[in-house]
Amino acid sequence: MYISELIIDFIEHLEVERGRAQKTAENYHLYLQRLVEFAGDIEVDKINDELVRKWRLWLNRYSNDQDNTLSTLTQSYHLIALRSFLGYCSKRSIKTLTPEKIELPKTRRKQVSFLDGDEVMNLIQSIETKNAAGLRDRAIVELLFSSGLRVSELVNLNRDHVNLNRGEFMVRGKGQKDRPVFISPEATEWLAAYLQTRTDSAKPLFIRYSGNKTGDATGEDFRLTPRSVQRLVSHYAKLAGITKQVSPHTLRHSFATDLLMNGADLRSVQSMLGHSNIATTQVYTHVTDLHLKEIHQKFHRSKQD
Repeated sequence: MYISELIIDFIEHLEVERGRAQKTAENYHLYLQRLVEFAGDIEVDKINDELVRKWRLWLNRYSNDQDNTLSTLTQSYHLIALRSFLGYCSKRSIKTLTPEKIELPKTRRKQVSFLDGDEVMNLIQSIETKNAAGLRDRAIVELLFSSGLRVSELVNLNRDHVNLNRGEFMVRGKGQKDRPVFISPEATEWLAAYLQTRTDSAKPLFIRYSGNKTGDATGEDFRLTPRSVQRLVSHYAKLAGITKQVSPHTLRHSFATDLLMNGADLRSVQSMLGHSNIATTQVYTHVTDLHLKEIHQKFHRSKQD
């Protein structure tokens, strides 16, 4: 069987049978198409150690029309996609290279960037709330820090998703997995204040106030985009005098770090972030190590004292 044919079957398998997010499936499709771009639409049993070695070299030297190259981490994602594809072939008893033959390059995970308490407060207080857009922005930042939502999850919320009386709601995250989200009293208050300004019947929770609108009855054309949220968070961070680069994901990191520093256990944080693997959550432990050391030095007395 040829690679291109099996790639289509594999991507459908990811979405339907394994419940992977559409974005993940799209990325895997892109990565595997780059294998076809390199090797041609060969039969899958022609994939061997030497072909993979040459493809890795090709990925390392790859550049697009804008001369953008692939980072080591992105190259690793290509190999992860190939390994998953080969595992799929193996389960279907299709003769090809075994997935165990694919070795991933060693990569250094980027250091987690987060805001401390004062920075979060300065960010929040930099938002002017005299109009509907300002109330919306305050509600967004409060909700991001209160809940640890991904920006994609935030912009996909509809008004009827959020229960302000209970201060909690369910969200569907990566891998189509549902998890509970809890919001603070402060975030609840600002969400309520923002929603009181809404005189429209649009379904999205967060809408834009500028640009052309087509008048769709559902209000989907009103929905705020992830890029818009990224821009507004960055804008207010600069107004607050925060010199580090701040994004919605920075607030998600800040949420997780704040929980751990205040005594939350790793498994609980994993659940609240919607991580399927505890190893993903463990990236925050090195951030809190210094905090724990300070606590030890402050409160632990040696036997000699």
